[in-house]
Amino acid sequence: MPTSVRPLWTLLALVALLAGCAEGQGIPPPASTVPRAEVKLPPTPAVLDYQLGTAYTPPAGVTLVARDSTASPAPGAYNVCYVNGFQTQPQDRELWLNQRGHLLLKDSGGEPVIDPEWPDEFLVDTSSPSNRDELARITGESITRCAERGFGAVEIDNLDSYSRSGDRLTIEHNLAYAALLSTRAHERGLPIGQKNSAEASRRAHDEVGFDFAVTEECHAFKECSSYADVYGEHVMDVEYTDNLRGTFAEVCADPATPKTTTLRDRKLVGPDNPDHVFQHC
Repeated sequence: MPTSVRPLWTLLALVALLAGCAEGQGIPPPASTVPRAEVKLPPTPAVLDYQLGTAYTPPAGVTLVARDSTASPAPGAYNVCYVNGFQTQPQDRELWLNQRGHLLLKDSGGEPVIDPEWPDEFLVDTSSPSNRDELARITGESITRCAERGFGAVEIDNLDSYSRSGDRLTIEHNLAYAALLSTRAHERGLPIGQKNSAEASRRAHDEVGFDFAVTEECHAFKECSSYADVYGEHVMDVEYTDNLRGTFAEVCADPATPKTTTLRDRKLVGPDNPDHVFQHC
């Protein structure tokens, strides 16, 4: 949606939610019992610096910064807080194994399911209402910290974890969990960003309440329009140097590329590292 402030939930949103019940396994995202607060969306177009790996002073001209929930916001910019909602963070491995093991998705042998591309991250089990409620309380604490530290918005990573679950999770499971996180973010005055699952963007927006999208390599994978058709100009994209489709100049010249698009090195290192890359359209 191209406006800078989103309105309250309307009856139409509830109708769309109920319509979604008929899809998949019939597990609908729960409707919020709290009216959706007006939230200030990230600026657009913007100069985005994506700093999930290392937080550093943004270069001159940067107006939008994304940082991990363990970091502090960058002064003088609109800040988006990264939360890994559907998988675990590497530094919390022992905490999840020893204290939250019942919330981890298990394979047929009873072992935690990992993300094959990120082998130090476990998938969380969103398949039951009780699990979703408990997970939402845990992740909700991270969302609260984002708000208390002064972040302007939150992005929730790995909505597509169901695609790596060996059919143990469905999109309905993850949307139902995402709806709980959306409620918590809006209760704290934060817009919430969709991350991954381009094919589910319409449902993520209409049924769950995602306000904007944060994409990685939507140009490389020809997915940008799937997000833009739903979120309009409120799509921020990060492309990586090791997987460009053409030159970065060609990426920026493509009409399908979001106006807020940044080129970064894959590991998102700081400017004191020789591998650091930061360019923007």
